[in-house]
Amino acid sequence: MKKKLSDFVWEYIAELGIKHVFMFPGGGAMHLVDSIGSVEGLKYVTLLHEQACSFAAETYARISDNMGAVLVTTGPGGTNAITGCAAAWLESTPVIFISGQVKTTDLKYTSGVRQKGNQEIGIVDIVSSITKYAVTVMEPDQIKYHLDMAAYMSKEGRPGPVWLDIPLDVQASYLETDMLQGYVPEKKEKSFFDLDVKLAEVVTMLKNAKRPIIIAGQGIERGNGRNMFRNLADALAIPVLTSWIAVELLPYEHPSNLGKPGMVAARYSNFTMQNADLVIAIGTRLDPAMIGYTPGDFAPNAKKIIVDIDISELNKFEFPVDVKIQADAASFIEKFLEHIKKDAFPIQFRDWLNICQAWKKEYPVLLPEYEEEKEAVNPYWFIDTLFRVSAADDVLIPGSSGAGIDVFWLCAKNKPGQRMLATGSLGSMGYGLPAAIGACLASGKRTICVEGDGSIGLNIQELASVRGMNLPIKFFIMDNGGYLSIMNMQRAHFKGHYVGSNEGSRLFLPDIKKVAAGYGIPVFEIQTHDNMEERIQQILEIDGPALCRVCMKDNIVIQPKVVSRVNEDGSMNSGKLIDLWPFLPEDEMKRHILKD
Repeated sequence: MKKKLSDFVWEYIAELGIKHVFMFPGGGAMHLVDSIGSVEGLKYVTLLHEQACSFAAETYARISDNMGAVLVTTGPGGTNAITGCAAAWLESTPVIFISGQVKTTDLKYTSGVRQKGNQEIGIVDIVSSITKYAVTVMEPDQIKYHLDMAAYMSKEGRPGPVWLDIPLDVQASYLETDMLQGYVPEKKEKSFFDLDVKLAEVVTMLKNAKRPIIIAGQGIERGNGRNMFRNLADALAIPVLTSWIAVELLPYEHPSNLGKPGMVAARYSNFTMQNADLVIAIGTRLDPAMIGYTPGDFAPNAKKIIVDIDISELNKFEFPVDVKIQADAASFIEKFLEHIKKDAFPIQFRDWLNICQAWKKEYPVLLPEYEEEKEAVNPYWFIDTLFRVSAADDVLIPGSSGAGIDVFWLCAKNKPGQRMLATGSLGSMGYGLPAAIGACLASGKRTICVEGDGSIGLNIQELASVRGMNLPIKFFIMDNGGYLSIMNMQRAHFKGHYVGSNEGSRLFLPDIKKVAAGYGIPVFEIQTHDNMEERIQQILEIDGPALCRVCMKDNIVIQPKVVSRVNEDGSMNSGKLIDLWPFLPEDEMKRHILKD
Protein backbone atom coordinates (compact mmCIF):
# COMPACT_ATOMS: atom_id res chain seq x y z
CA MET A 1 0.00 0.00 0.00
CA LYS A 2 1.33 3.44 -0.92
CA LYS A 3 1.23 5.96 1.91
CA LYS A 4 2.75 9.30 2.75
CA LEU A 5 5.43 8.95 5.40
CA SER A 6 3.99 11.68 7.62
CA ASP A 7 0.63 9.85 7.64
CA PHE A 8 2.37 6.59 8.49
CA VAL A 9 4.11 8.16 11.50
CA TRP A 10 0.89 9.26 13.18
CA GLU A 11 -0.97 6.06 12.41
CA TYR A 12 1.90 4.22 14.09
CA ILE A 13 1.71 6.51 17.13
CA ALA A 14 -2.04 5.93 17.39
CA GLU A 15 -1.50 2.15 17.30
CA LEU A 16 0.70 2.52 20.39
CA GLY A 17 -2.43 3.53 22.30
CA ILE A 18 -1.42 7.17 22.60
CA LYS A 19 -4.54 9.37 22.46
CA HIS A 20 -3.07 12.89 22.48
CA VAL A 21 -0.01 14.52 20.90
CA PHE A 22 1.19 17.86 22.24
CA MET A 23 2.42 20.08 19.45
CA PHE A 24 3.53 23.49 18.24
CA PRO A 25 3.28 23.87 14.45
CA GLY A 26 6.08 25.12 12.21
CA GLY A 27 7.21 25.12 8.62
CA GLY A 28 10.00 22.65 9.28
CA ALA A 29 7.38 20.06 10.29
CA MET A 30 4.65 21.06 7.86
CA HIS A 31 3.90 17.60 6.48
CA LEU A 32 3.80 16.08 9.95
CA VAL A 33 1.52 18.92 11.06
CA ASP A 34 -0.81 18.39 8.11
CA SER A 35 -1.03 14.66 8.68
CA ILE A 36 -1.69 14.77 12.39
CA GLY A 37 -4.95 16.55 11.71
CA SER A 38 -6.33 13.56 9.79
CA VAL A 39 -5.57 10.50 11.93
CA GLU A 40 -8.50 8.72 13.54
CA GLY A 41 -8.21 8.10 17.27
CA LEU A 42 -5.46 10.68 17.75
CA LYS A 43 -6.05 14.21 19.01
CA TYR A 44 -3.52 16.96 18.61
CA VAL A 45 -3.21 19.49 21.43
CA THR A 46 -1.76 22.79 20.26
CA LEU A 47 0.03 24.57 23.10
CA LEU A 48 1.72 27.95 22.92
CA HIS A 49 5.30 26.99 23.73
CA GLU A 50 7.33 23.87 23.02
CA GLN A 51 8.51 23.64 26.63
CA ALA A 52 4.87 23.43 27.69
CA CYS A 53 4.34 20.64 25.15
CA SER A 54 7.21 18.64 26.61
CA PHE A 55 6.08 19.09 30.24
CA ALA A 56 2.50 18.19 29.34
CA ALA A 57 3.59 15.04 27.50
CA GLU A 58 5.83 13.90 30.35
CA THR A 59 3.03 14.09 32.90
CA TYR A 60 0.53 12.65 30.40
CA ALA A 61 2.73 9.58 30.05
CA ARG A 62 2.86 8.91 33.78
CA ILE A 63 -0.84 9.44 34.37
CA SER A 64 -1.83 7.28 31.38
CA ASP A 65 0.76 4.54 32.10
CA ASN A 66 1.77 4.77 28.44
CA MET A 67 4.01 6.98 26.31
CA GLY A 68 3.72 10.71 25.82
CA ALA A 69 4.18 12.28 22.39
CA VAL A 70 5.44 15.69 21.23
CA LEU A 71 5.64 17.30 17.79
CA VAL A 72 7.84 20.36 17.24
CA THR A 73 9.49 22.05 14.30
CA THR A 74 13.17 22.46 13.53
CA GLY A 75 15.58 24.90 15.20
CA PRO A 76 13.97 26.67 18.16
CA GLY A 77 11.10 24.19 18.13
CA GLY A 78 13.45 21.43 19.20
CA THR A 79 15.63 23.50 21.52
CA ASN A 80 12.59 24.86 23.35
CA ALA A 81 11.46 21.30 24.13
CA ILE A 82 14.76 20.23 25.68
CA THR A 83 13.85 21.08 29.30
CA GLY A 84 10.86 18.75 29.26
CA CYS A 85 12.95 16.07 27.57
CA ALA A 86 15.51 16.41 30.38
CA ALA A 87 12.73 16.06 32.93
CA ALA A 88 11.51 12.88 31.22
CA TRP A 89 15.08 11.55 31.23
CA LEU A 90 15.56 12.14 34.95
CA GLU A 91 12.09 10.83 35.87
CA SER A 92 12.49 7.75 33.61
CA THR A 93 9.39 8.62 31.60
CA PRO A 94 8.77 7.25 28.09
CA VAL A 95 8.07 10.18 25.75
CA ILE A 96 8.59 10.22 21.98
CA PHE A 97 9.70 13.58 20.59
CA ILE A 98 9.26 14.07 16.85
CA SER A 99 10.86 17.13 15.29
CA GLY A 100 10.86 18.53 11.81
CA GLN A 101 14.17 19.23 10.11
CA VAL A 102 15.39 20.98 6.94
CA LYS A 103 15.56 18.98 3.72
CA THR A 104 18.33 16.41 3.52
CA THR A 105 19.93 18.49 0.75
CA ASP A 106 20.09 21.48 3.11
CA LEU A 107 21.77 19.71 6.02
CA LYS A 108 25.28 20.86 6.91
CA TYR A 109 26.56 17.30 7.40
CA THR A 110 30.32 17.39 8.14
CA SER A 111 31.01 20.62 6.28
CA GLY A 112 32.18 22.39 9.42
CA VAL A 113 29.72 25.28 9.02
CA ARG A 114 27.36 26.00 11.87
CA GLN A 115 24.25 26.13 9.71
CA LYS A 116 23.26 25.60 6.10
CA GLY A 117 19.48 25.18 5.96
CA ASN A 118 17.06 27.74 7.37
CA GLN A 119 16.63 27.19 11.13
CA GLU A 120 18.84 24.12 10.92
CA ILE A 121 20.23 22.87 14.22
CA GLY A 122 21.68 19.44 14.99
CA ILE A 123 19.06 18.57 17.58
CA VAL A 124 20.05 14.88 17.73
CA ASP A 125 23.58 15.79 18.81
CA ILE A 126 22.14 18.09 21.47
CA VAL A 127 19.66 15.62 23.01
CA SER A 128 21.72 12.43 22.70
CA SER A 129 22.80 12.59 26.36
CA ILE A 130 19.21 12.87 27.64
CA THR A 131 17.49 10.30 25.41
CA LYS A 132 17.63 6.53 25.07
CA TYR A 133 17.44 6.71 21.29
CA ALA A 134 17.87 9.74 19.03
CA VAL A 135 18.26 9.74 15.27
CA THR A 136 17.70 11.83 12.16
CA VAL A 137 15.66 9.73 9.74
CA MET A 138 17.56 10.03 6.45
CA GLU A 139 16.02 7.16 4.47
CA PRO A 140 12.21 7.03 4.17
CA ASP A 141 12.12 3.23 3.97
CA GLN A 142 13.79 3.11 7.41
CA ILE A 143 10.94 4.92 9.18
CA LYS A 144 9.29 1.79 10.57
CA TYR A 145 12.60 0.52 11.88
CA HIS A 146 13.24 3.81 13.72
CA LEU A 147 9.70 3.98 15.09
CA ASP A 148 9.92 0.38 16.30
CA MET A 149 13.30 1.03 17.86
CA ALA A 150 12.09 4.24 19.56
CA ALA A 151 8.97 2.58 20.96
CA TYR A 152 10.97 -0.39 22.23
CA MET A 153 13.84 1.59 23.72
CA SER A 154 11.55 4.04 25.49
CA LYS A 155 10.21 1.27 27.72
CA GLU A 156 12.97 -1.34 27.73
CA GLY A 157 14.87 -1.52 31.01
CA ARG A 158 14.85 1.87 32.70
CA PRO A 159 12.36 3.88 30.63
CA GLY A 160 13.10 7.28 29.14
CA PRO A 161 12.51 9.67 26.24
CA VAL A 162 13.39 9.06 22.58
CA TRP A 163 13.71 11.52 19.68
CA LEU A 164 13.10 11.16 15.93
CA ASP A 165 14.22 14.09 13.76
CA ILE A 166 12.59 13.96 10.30
CA PRO A 167 13.74 16.18 7.41
CA LEU A 168 11.10 17.89 5.25
CA ASP A 169 11.68 15.82 2.11
CA VAL A 170 11.57 12.61 4.15
CA GLN A 171 8.27 13.70 5.72
CA ALA A 172 6.81 14.30 2.25
CA SER A 173 7.97 11.03 0.69
CA TYR A 174 5.69 8.13 -0.18
CA LEU A 175 6.20 4.58 1.02
CA GLU A 176 5.23 1.11 -0.03
CA THR A 177 4.18 0.15 3.50
CA ASP A 178 4.08 -3.57 2.66
CA MET A 179 7.80 -3.43 1.94
CA LEU A 180 8.89 -1.71 5.16
CA GLN A 181 11.26 -3.52 7.48
CA GLY A 182 10.84 -2.98 11.18
CA TYR A 183 12.83 -3.75 14.29
CA VAL A 184 12.06 -6.99 16.11
CA PRO A 185 13.76 -7.18 19.50
CA GLU A 186 15.53 -10.36 20.33
CA LYS A 187 13.40 -12.52 22.57
CA LYS A 188 14.97 -13.09 25.92
CA GLU A 189 13.84 -15.84 28.20
CA LYS A 190 13.13 -14.33 31.57
CA SER A 191 14.96 -16.11 34.32
CA PHE A 192 14.15 -15.34 37.90
CA PHE A 193 16.70 -17.72 39.37
CA ASP A 194 19.10 -15.00 40.57
CA LEU A 195 16.20 -12.94 41.86
CA ASP A 196 14.78 -15.93 43.73
CA VAL A 197 18.16 -16.60 45.35
CA LYS A 198 18.47 -13.00 46.50
CA LEU A 199 14.86 -12.87 47.65
CA ALA A 200 15.48 -15.85 49.89
CA GLU A 201 18.28 -13.80 51.45
CA VAL A 202 15.94 -10.80 51.79
CA VAL A 203 13.33 -12.90 53.58
CA THR A 204 15.96 -14.24 55.97
CA MET A 205 17.17 -10.72 56.74
CA LEU A 206 13.57 -9.62 57.28
CA LYS A 207 12.98 -12.46 59.74
CA ASN A 208 16.03 -11.42 61.74
CA ALA A 209 15.13 -7.72 61.81
CA LYS A 210 13.45 -5.88 64.65
CA ARG A 211 12.83 -2.53 62.99
CA PRO A 212 12.54 -3.01 59.20
CA ILE A 213 11.28 -0.36 56.80
CA ILE A 214 10.54 -0.06 53.10
CA ILE A 215 11.59 3.06 51.19
CA ALA A 216 9.54 3.22 47.99
CA GLY A 217 10.20 5.32 44.90
CA GLN A 218 8.41 6.06 41.68
CA GLY A 219 10.15 3.17 39.93
CA ILE A 220 7.20 1.23 41.39
CA GLU A 221 4.69 3.47 39.64
CA ARG A 222 4.77 1.85 36.21
CA GLY A 223 2.34 -0.78 35.04
CA ASN A 224 0.72 -2.79 37.82
CA GLY A 225 3.37 -1.75 40.33
CA ARG A 226 1.10 0.52 42.35
CA ASN A 227 -1.50 -2.16 43.07
CA MET A 228 1.08 -4.84 43.85
CA PHE A 229 2.92 -2.51 46.19
CA ARG A 230 -0.21 -1.92 48.25
CA ASN A 231 -0.55 -5.68 48.56
CA LEU A 232 3.05 -5.87 49.75
CA ALA A 233 2.52 -3.11 52.32
CA ASP A 234 -0.56 -4.89 53.65
CA ALA A 235 1.21 -8.25 53.75
CA LEU A 236 4.30 -7.03 55.62
CA ALA A 237 2.67 -4.46 57.91
CA ILE A 238 5.95 -2.61 58.40
CA PRO A 239 6.61 1.13 58.13
CA VAL A 240 6.70 2.47 54.57
CA LEU A 241 8.47 5.66 53.59
CA THR A 242 8.24 7.12 50.08
CA SER A 243 10.00 9.69 47.98
CA TRP A 244 8.01 12.86 47.43
CA ILE A 245 7.12 11.90 43.89
CA ALA A 246 5.94 8.42 44.93
CA VAL A 247 3.62 9.65 47.68
CA GLU A 248 0.53 8.36 45.84
CA LEU A 249 1.63 4.75 46.41
CA LEU A 250 -0.11 4.70 49.78
CA PRO A 251 -2.88 6.98 51.08
CA TYR A 252 -1.93 9.13 54.05
CA GLU A 253 -4.19 7.20 56.45
CA HIS A 254 -2.75 3.79 55.58
CA PRO A 255 -1.36 2.32 58.82
CA SER A 256 2.04 1.66 57.24
CA ASN A 257 2.42 5.14 55.72
CA LEU A 258 5.10 7.00 57.67
CA GLY A 259 5.58 9.82 55.20
CA LYS A 260 8.48 11.16 53.19
CA PRO A 261 11.92 11.35 54.82
CA GLY A 262 14.70 13.74 53.93
CA MET A 263 16.32 17.11 54.36
CA VAL A 264 12.86 18.73 54.50
CA ALA A 265 10.57 16.25 56.21
CA ALA A 266 8.22 15.42 59.03
CA ARG A 267 10.03 14.45 62.21
CA TYR A 268 8.21 11.14 62.40
CA SER A 269 9.46 10.18 58.93
CA ASN A 270 13.10 10.76 59.81
CA PHE A 271 12.73 9.13 63.24
CA THR A 272 11.43 6.04 61.43
CA MET A 273 14.21 5.96 58.84
CA GLN A 274 17.07 6.68 61.22
CA ASN A 275 15.98 4.10 63.81
CA ALA A 276 15.57 1.27 61.30
CA ASP A 277 17.76 -1.82 61.48
CA LEU A 278 16.81 -2.99 57.96
CA VAL A 279 16.11 -0.82 54.91
CA ILE A 280 14.51 -2.30 51.80
CA ALA A 281 14.67 0.42 49.13
CA ILE A 282 12.65 -0.29 45.98
CA GLY A 283 12.71 1.83 42.84
CA THR A 284 14.21 4.93 44.42
CA ARG A 285 17.49 6.70 43.71
CA LEU A 286 17.94 7.53 47.41
CA ASP A 287 19.12 10.98 46.38
CA PRO A 288 20.69 13.50 48.81
CA ALA A 289 17.38 15.30 49.29
CA MET A 290 16.14 12.09 50.92
CA ILE A 291 19.20 10.61 52.67
CA GLY A 292 21.33 13.71 53.20
CA TYR A 293 24.81 14.63 52.05
CA THR A 294 26.71 12.63 54.67
CA PRO A 295 26.61 8.97 53.53
CA GLY A 296 27.24 7.55 56.98
CA ASP A 297 24.28 9.42 58.47
CA PHE A 298 21.67 7.51 56.46
CA ALA A 299 20.01 4.83 58.64
CA PRO A 300 23.38 4.29 60.33
CA ASN A 301 22.47 1.06 62.16
CA ALA A 302 20.54 -0.58 59.34
CA LYS A 303 21.42 -3.30 56.90
CA LYS A 304 20.52 -2.11 53.42
CA ILE A 305 18.83 -3.89 50.52
CA ILE A 306 18.50 -1.81 47.38
CA VAL A 307 16.43 -2.77 44.33
CA ASP A 308 16.90 -0.78 41.13
CA ILE A 309 16.66 -1.53 37.43
CA ASP A 310 19.75 0.59 36.73
CA ILE A 311 23.08 -0.98 37.70
CA SER A 312 24.74 2.44 37.78
CA GLU A 313 22.31 3.55 40.47
CA LEU A 314 23.12 0.42 42.50
CA ASN A 315 26.85 1.04 42.29
CA LYS A 316 26.91 4.75 43.12
CA PHE A 317 26.51 4.60 46.90
CA GLU A 318 29.26 5.68 49.30
CA PHE A 319 27.90 3.54 52.12
CA PRO A 320 27.86 -0.28 52.37
CA VAL A 321 24.97 -2.01 50.64
CA ASP A 322 24.33 -5.53 51.94
CA VAL A 323 22.21 -6.77 49.03
CA LYS A 324 22.02 -5.21 45.57
CA ILE A 325 19.24 -6.42 43.31
CA GLN A 326 19.06 -5.28 39.71
CA ALA A 327 15.43 -5.77 38.79
CA ASP A 328 12.32 -3.99 37.64
CA ALA A 329 10.48 -2.86 40.77
CA ALA A 330 7.17 -4.46 39.82
CA SER A 331 8.82 -7.81 39.03
CA PHE A 332 10.67 -7.72 42.35
CA ILE A 333 7.49 -6.97 44.30
CA GLU A 334 5.58 -9.74 42.51
CA LYS A 335 8.27 -12.30 43.34
CA PHE A 336 8.66 -10.91 46.89
CA LEU A 337 4.97 -11.50 47.53
CA GLU A 338 5.32 -15.07 46.27
CA HIS A 339 8.22 -15.71 48.67
CA ILE A 340 6.33 -14.26 51.61
CA LYS A 341 3.30 -16.39 50.87
CA LYS A 342 5.40 -19.51 50.33
CA ASP A 343 7.47 -18.98 53.46
CA ALA A 344 4.45 -18.12 55.59
CA PHE A 345 6.56 -16.63 58.38
CA PRO A 346 4.56 -14.76 61.04
CA ILE A 347 4.56 -10.97 60.82
CA GLN A 348 6.12 -9.80 64.07
CA PHE A 349 6.64 -6.08 63.72
CA ARG A 350 3.49 -4.69 65.36
CA ASP A 351 5.38 -3.12 68.28
CA TRP A 352 7.78 -1.34 65.92
CA LEU A 353 4.94 -0.08 63.73
CA ASN A 354 3.10 1.15 66.82
CA ILE A 355 6.16 3.20 67.85
CA CYS A 356 6.31 4.82 64.42
CA GLN A 357 2.57 5.53 64.40
CA ALA A 358 2.93 7.15 67.83
CA TRP A 359 5.64 9.45 66.40
CA LYS A 360 3.25 10.36 63.58
CA LYS A 361 0.64 11.46 66.11
CA GLU A 362 3.11 13.23 68.41
CA TYR A 363 4.90 15.25 65.71
CA PRO A 364 2.46 16.38 63.03
CA VAL A 365 3.66 18.76 60.36
CA LEU A 366 0.56 20.89 60.81
CA LEU A 367 1.01 22.90 64.01
CA PRO A 368 -1.87 24.66 65.86
CA GLU A 369 -0.31 28.09 65.42
CA TYR A 370 -0.56 27.80 61.63
CA GLU A 371 -4.34 28.00 61.84
CA GLU A 372 -4.10 31.13 64.00
CA GLU A 373 -2.51 33.27 61.26
CA LYS A 374 -4.67 36.41 60.86
CA GLU A 375 -2.96 38.73 58.37
CA ALA A 376 -2.58 36.33 55.44
CA VAL A 377 -2.97 32.67 54.50
CA ASN A 378 -0.57 30.24 56.12
CA PRO A 379 0.56 27.77 53.38
CA TYR A 380 0.59 24.79 55.76
CA TRP A 381 -3.00 25.44 56.78
CA PHE A 382 -4.04 26.10 53.18
CA ILE A 383 -2.59 22.84 51.81
CA ASP A 384 -4.12 20.85 54.67
CA THR A 385 -7.52 22.41 53.96
CA LEU A 386 -7.20 21.82 50.23
CA PHE A 387 -6.59 18.11 50.77
CA ARG A 388 -9.53 17.86 53.16
CA VAL A 389 -11.84 19.37 50.55
CA SER A 390 -10.44 17.49 47.55
CA ALA A 391 -12.17 14.40 46.18
CA ALA A 392 -10.80 10.87 46.12
CA ASP A 393 -10.51 10.84 42.32
CA ASP A 394 -8.87 14.25 41.92
CA VAL A 395 -5.49 14.64 40.25
CA LEU A 396 -3.20 17.04 42.12
CA ILE A 397 -0.25 18.63 40.34
CA PRO A 398 2.09 20.96 42.22
CA GLY A 399 4.85 22.91 40.58
CA SER A 400 8.22 21.22 40.77
CA SER A 401 10.24 23.95 42.48
CA GLY A 402 10.03 26.65 45.12
CA ALA A 403 9.47 26.85 48.83
CA GLY A 404 5.70 26.65 48.43
CA ILE A 405 6.11 23.25 46.81
CA ASP A 406 8.05 22.04 49.85
CA VAL A 407 4.95 22.84 51.89
CA PHE A 408 2.73 20.99 49.42
CA TRP A 409 4.68 17.75 49.80
CA LEU A 410 5.12 18.17 53.55
CA CYS A 411 1.39 18.62 54.12
CA ALA A 412 -0.04 16.30 51.47
CA LYS A 413 -2.63 14.00 53.03
CA ASN A 414 -3.59 12.09 49.92
CA LYS A 415 -6.73 10.01 49.71
CA PRO A 416 -7.07 6.57 48.09
CA GLY A 417 -7.29 6.97 44.34
CA GLN A 418 -5.73 10.42 44.09
CA ARG A 419 -2.87 10.90 41.63
CA MET A 420 -0.03 13.32 42.47
CA LEU A 421 2.99 13.96 40.27
CA ALA A 422 5.82 16.41 39.64
CA THR A 423 9.31 16.38 38.12
CA GLY A 424 11.20 16.66 41.36
CA SER A 425 14.57 15.64 39.94
CA LEU A 426 14.88 18.62 37.59
CA GLY A 427 12.79 21.02 39.65
CA SER A 428 12.03 23.34 36.76
CA MET A 429 9.97 26.46 37.20
CA GLY A 430 7.07 26.72 34.77
CA TYR A 431 6.18 23.03 35.17
CA GLY A 432 2.83 23.10 36.97
CA LEU A 433 0.50 24.67 34.42
CA PRO A 434 1.38 22.56 31.35
CA ALA A 435 1.76 19.46 33.52
CA ALA A 436 -1.79 19.99 34.75
CA ILE A 437 -2.95 20.09 31.12
CA GLY A 438 -1.25 16.77 30.40
CA ALA A 439 -2.61 15.20 33.59
CA CYS A 440 -6.14 16.41 32.94
CA LEU A 441 -6.23 15.12 29.36
CA ALA A 442 -4.72 11.76 30.35
CA SER A 443 -7.06 11.19 33.29
CA GLY A 444 -10.22 12.93 32.13
CA LYS A 445 -10.65 14.06 35.74
CA ARG A 446 -10.74 17.28 37.68
CA THR A 447 -7.20 18.48 38.18
CA ILE A 448 -5.94 20.73 40.95
CA CYS A 449 -2.76 22.67 40.26
CA VAL A 450 -0.88 24.39 43.09
CA GLU A 451 1.72 26.79 41.70
CA GLY A 452 3.80 29.73 42.86
CA ASP A 453 3.34 33.28 41.61
CA GLY A 454 6.87 33.18 40.22
CA SER A 455 6.83 29.73 38.63
CA ILE A 456 3.57 30.13 36.73
CA GLY A 457 5.03 33.06 34.85
CA LEU A 458 7.33 30.83 32.81
CA ASN A 459 4.42 29.19 30.97
CA ILE A 460 1.60 31.58 31.79
CA GLN A 461 0.54 31.66 28.14
CA GLU A 462 -0.99 28.20 28.53
CA LEU A 463 -3.92 29.70 30.42
CA ALA A 464 -5.23 30.39 26.92
CA SER A 465 -4.95 26.69 26.08
CA VAL A 466 -6.79 25.72 29.27
CA ARG A 467 -9.59 28.18 28.53
CA GLY A 468 -9.77 27.17 24.87
CA MET A 469 -10.21 23.49 25.75
CA ASN A 470 -12.38 24.37 28.78
CA LEU A 471 -10.43 21.93 30.93
CA PRO A 472 -11.58 21.38 34.53
CA ILE A 473 -8.30 22.58 36.04
CA LYS A 474 -8.41 24.63 39.25
CA PHE A 475 -5.31 26.75 39.79
CA PHE A 476 -4.32 27.89 43.26
CA ILE A 477 -1.49 30.40 42.99
CA MET A 478 0.54 30.80 46.18
CA ASP A 479 1.37 34.49 45.96
CA ASN A 480 4.22 35.61 48.23
CA GLY A 481 5.38 38.54 46.14
CA GLY A 482 8.39 36.96 44.49
CA TYR A 483 10.62 33.91 44.55
CA LEU A 484 10.22 32.71 48.14
CA SER A 485 12.95 30.05 48.08
CA ILE A 486 15.43 32.59 46.66
CA MET A 487 14.40 35.22 49.21
CA ASN A 488 14.84 32.67 52.01
CA MET A 489 18.28 31.74 50.65
CA GLN A 490 19.31 35.40 50.47
CA ARG A 491 18.05 36.01 54.00
CA ALA A 492 19.94 32.99 55.33
CA HIS A 493 23.25 33.42 53.49
CA PHE A 494 23.48 37.06 52.38
CA LYS A 495 21.89 39.01 55.25
CA GLY A 496 18.75 39.77 53.30
CA HIS A 497 20.54 41.25 50.28
CA TYR A 498 17.83 40.59 47.71
CA VAL A 499 18.83 40.30 44.07
CA GLY A 500 16.24 39.43 41.42
CA SER A 501 13.89 37.80 43.92
CA ASN A 502 11.19 40.41 44.65
CA GLU A 503 9.87 43.69 43.32
CA GLY A 504 12.34 45.69 45.38
CA SER A 505 15.18 43.82 43.65
CA ARG A 506 13.97 44.25 40.07
CA LEU A 507 11.70 41.25 39.76
CA PHE A 508 8.38 42.29 38.24
CA LEU A 509 5.56 39.76 38.34
CA PRO A 510 2.16 40.43 36.77
CA ASP A 511 -1.15 40.65 38.61
CA ILE A 512 -2.17 37.02 38.16
CA LYS A 513 -5.88 37.80 38.60
CA LYS A 514 -5.83 40.34 35.78
CA VAL A 515 -3.87 37.96 33.56
CA ALA A 516 -6.29 35.09 34.15
CA ALA A 517 -9.28 37.35 33.59
CA GLY A 518 -7.72 38.47 30.32
CA TYR A 519 -7.74 34.85 29.22
CA GLY A 520 -11.40 34.54 30.20
CA ILE A 521 -10.84 32.35 33.27
CA PRO A 522 -12.95 32.96 36.40
CA VAL A 523 -10.79 34.44 39.15
CA PHE A 524 -10.96 34.31 42.93
CA GLU A 525 -8.83 35.39 45.86
CA ILE A 526 -8.29 34.02 49.35
CA GLN A 527 -6.72 36.63 51.62
CA THR A 528 -7.18 35.07 55.09
CA HIS A 529 -8.43 31.89 56.71
CA ASP A 530 -11.96 33.24 57.06
CA ASN A 531 -14.32 30.87 55.23
CA MET A 532 -11.34 29.40 53.39
CA GLU A 533 -12.71 25.87 53.23
CA GLU A 534 -15.98 27.10 51.76
CA ARG A 535 -14.15 29.24 49.19
CA ILE A 536 -12.00 26.33 48.08
CA GLN A 537 -15.08 24.11 47.75
CA GLN A 538 -16.81 26.79 45.67
CA ILE A 539 -13.83 27.03 43.31
CA LEU A 540 -13.54 23.27 42.91
CA GLU A 541 -17.20 22.95 41.95
CA ILE A 542 -17.05 25.44 39.08
CA ASP A 543 -17.49 23.98 35.60
CA GLY A 544 -14.35 24.36 33.54
CA PRO A 545 -11.21 26.17 34.69
CA ALA A 546 -10.81 28.61 37.58
CA LEU A 547 -7.90 30.44 39.18
CA CYS A 548 -7.49 31.58 42.77
CA ARG A 549 -4.80 33.87 44.13
CA VAL A 550 -3.83 32.73 47.63
CA CYS A 551 -2.27 35.66 49.53
CA MET A 552 0.72 34.70 51.66
CA LYS A 553 3.53 36.48 53.44
CA ASP A 554 6.98 36.73 51.87
CA ASN A 555 8.82 35.44 54.93
CA ILE A 556 7.44 31.91 55.29
CA VAL A 557 10.04 29.64 56.90
CA ILE A 558 10.03 26.04 55.73
CA GLN A 559 10.21 23.51 58.56
CA PRO A 560 11.04 20.91 59.80
CA LYS A 561 14.36 20.66 57.97
CA VAL A 562 18.02 19.77 58.36
CA VAL A 563 20.22 22.72 59.27
CA SER A 564 23.75 22.94 60.62
CA ARG A 565 24.32 23.71 64.28
CA VAL A 566 26.53 26.64 65.22
CA ASN A 567 28.89 25.90 68.11
CA GLU A 568 29.87 28.40 70.81
CA ASP A 569 33.23 28.99 69.10
CA GLY A 570 31.49 29.81 65.81
CA SER A 571 32.30 26.52 64.09
CA MET A 572 29.52 24.48 62.50
CA ASN A 573 28.43 20.87 62.67
CA SER A 574 26.54 19.39 59.74
CA GLY A 575 22.90 18.76 60.49
CA LYS A 576 21.65 15.25 61.24
CA LEU A 577 18.64 13.68 59.61
CA ILE A 578 17.25 12.61 62.97
CA ASP A 579 17.70 16.06 64.54
CA LEU A 580 15.59 18.47 62.51
CA TRP A 581 15.23 22.19 63.08
CA PRO A 582 13.52 23.65 65.10
CA PHE A 583 15.63 21.54 67.42
CA LEU A 584 13.97 19.50 70.16
CA PRO A 585 15.28 19.65 73.73
CA GLU A 586 18.19 17.23 74.15
CA ASP A 587 16.39 14.93 76.58
CA GLU A 588 13.37 14.73 74.28
CA MET A 589 15.61 14.01 71.31
CA LYS A 590 17.38 11.19 73.13
CA ARG A 591 14.02 9.59 73.87
CA HIS A 592 13.56 8.95 70.15
CA ILE A 593 16.90 7.29 69.50
CA LEU A 594 16.13 3.60 69.97
CA LYS A 595 18.61 1.05 71.28
CA ASP A 596 18.71 -2.67 70.59
